Amino acid sequence: MRMITLLSFLLMSSGFLIAQPVPDINQGMVYRADTLHLSAAEVELARLINDYRSSRNLPGIRLSASLSLVARVHVYDLDGNYKPGSRCNLHSWSSDGYWSSCCYTSDHSKASCMWEKPRELSNYKGDGYEIAFYSSYEYDSPAGLAADALKGWKTSRGHNDLIVNLGKWSTAEWKAMGVGIYRGFVVVWFGEETDPAGEPMVSGD
Repeated sequence: MRMITLLSFLLMSSGFLIAQPVPDINQGMVYRADTLHLSAAEVELARLINDYRSSRNLPGIRLSASLSLVARVHVYDLDGNYKPGSRCNLHSWSSDGYWSSCCYTSDHSKASCMWEKPRELSNYKGDGYEIAFYSSYEYDSPAGLAADALKGWKTSRGHNDLIVNLGKWSTAEWKAMGVGIYRGFVVVWFGEETDPAGEPMVSGD
């Protein structure tokens, strides 16, 4: 059975593993942004997003090592702790790690829990804004999941506005983007400040 959860923003399938092994997220800062490698699925998603922006005459967004680290940690946490259908949506963070936890609900009362995560988990000093997607479908390729996530976000006004700077995001200038994909969980982070850590490395796996 195929199940897709798509959360509105205010605001790999299980067969696809990312390049680095799952860490013990209770042990503190398990990754450094300067050693992070993106998987083929994550690189493909970033490409699709920038191609979509280009089709709207918008500049591409530079990949961020720091925001990709935040995305990587979050998809691991979601895989271990997210319960579909609960009041705590995909922007939530569990109490099982070295970060501040929160149950993110549809009223966005915990928005600061999202905004502050880059500063908690990396040296990125700006706010972070996340879009998230989940599917239990077993895709034939990493590209399939990446494409499905973007397709879903494009049909959701809140997500689409953030990606292509419409509505409340029309004055935002995205200078950094982080991507994370693991076991059907997909998150993308956007920031208005340049990442001093630069871009992540690419594994191609």
